[in-house]
Amino acid sequence: MDIMPYIWLVVVIVMSVAEAVTAQMISIWFVLGAIAALIISIFTDSITIQILSFILVTFISLLVTKPLVRKAMMFKKEDTNVGRYIGKIAVVTDTIDNRFGTGQVKINGLIWTARSSDDSIIPIDSDVLVERIEGVKLIVTKLKNN
Repeated sequence: MDIMPYIWLVVVIVMSVAEAVTAQMISIWFVLGAIAALIISIFTDSITIQILSFILVTFISLLVTKPLVRKAMMFKKEDTNVGRYIGKIAVVTDTIDNRFGTGQVKINGLIWTARSSDDSIIPIDSDVLVERIEGVKLIVTKLKNN
């Protein structure tokens, strides 16, 4: 009795498990190649033909499906909650003074540490525009109408 079909079956199972436990598609092509080699091993005892069919099917399936998989796996990176604050108006709750590292603003009911984008001192109750976020600090500019 030829052992090669069982060896190819083990390769199919191992590669399938490896594919199942990873987040990226890395071994699906080897599964397809091993399935082809498994089928061929039923009809021929030639290990050379089996290995060549494994390599050929793996390579062809990689060439054919990789662009499709890459396109399907491209997801638009979305900002987390903080991205929505950029361009919004906040109210200063603690005087912003970059020199002393003080300052807080309230935006959408949340208090954030804030720094002035131009190193100006911004007093309490001033309206500010959120320009960007650096780490956990909002970088703001005082609005002119205050």
